[in-house]
Amino acid sequence: MTRIYYDKDIDLNILKNETIAIIGYGSQGRAQALNMRDSGLNVILGLREGGKSWKKAKEEGFRVYKIDEAVKRATIVHILIPDQVQPEVYEKYIGKNLREGMALCFSHGFNIRFKQIVPPDFVDVIMVAPKGPGLMVRELYKQGFGVPALIAIEQDYTGKAKERVLALAKAIGAGRAGIIETTFAEETETDLFGEQVVLCGGVTELIKAAFDTLVEAGYQPEIAYFECLHELKLIVDLIYKYGIEGMWKNVSNTAEYGGRTRGKRIINDSVKKEMKKILEEIRSGKFAREWVLEYKSNMPVLNSLRSIEKEHLIEKVGNKLREMMKLK
Repeated sequence: MTRIYYDKDIDLNILKNETIAIIGYGSQGRAQALNMRDSGLNVILGLREGGKSWKKAKEEGFRVYKIDEAVKRATIVHILIPDQVQPEVYEKYIGKNLREGMALCFSHGFNIRFKQIVPPDFVDVIMVAPKGPGLMVRELYKQGFGVPALIAIEQDYTGKAKERVLALAKAIGAGRAGIIETTFAEETETDLFGEQVVLCGGVTELIKAAFDTLVEAGYQPEIAYFECLHELKLIVDLIYKYGIEGMWKNVSNTAEYGGRTRGKRIINDSVKKEMKKILEEIRSGKFAREWVLEYKSNMPVLNSLRSIEKEHLIEKVGNKLREMMKLK
């Protein structure tokens, strides 16, 4: 049975003599830095000198250094910049400044799992991954609660990697909600899979396909938008709060019967077969190689898709309706 760790199981004092250098001050970087500081940890920031984040972090009371200098001053380096940028920053500023017994920490395992970053064998390699956006990580912490998190240990040089990463998770508030141990491989592969087939890829294509089907059949685009996109939030909120079966209890019997009897005609065996192919592309490293090459080539495919899809009718109708509903 999966063990879940809470605040009472974790000793924050293990970090009392540590200096945590957080690299990056975006959504996650800012939230985790503030939470750790409020939990009593010694936090510094490693940022690009003179940038907007540098100024903001200083205004919010942090000691801010250039990235290489922050690494030299730290015992734990927590990298919270975008996946695609991490290897270059690591190569230029981080790797050569690591010392024996330090810990290298991430909130997503992509670059370790796919060997875009290969740390030396004399440091701990750990991960604390909050299961929520930075804004939520910060707001729930301020409310006295927290976002659940995953932890993982790729390399335990010091023998205290687990104590370190649990304490970091507690410091960002995750121990108030629950902390589950995983591996870098499991976190990375499941995260990519969820993004691609459900959260970002699958759901948006389902929305657009349903919208197009109604519009092509002669229905008003505004009505199609409400039925296929706008109301999705209501259903997701119910699933989030009550689970799938709980959602069925909160919709009409007509909606329940239609959904239960027709849903499997949309998400059928052929769809599941394609999901398995996507999972294998992730596990084999095929997707990672494709994405790394795409980024290094200045993202021609991604930029083309952005240009095409922003012209979709659902975007134009949606902009108008969201303005009407004062959602913009």
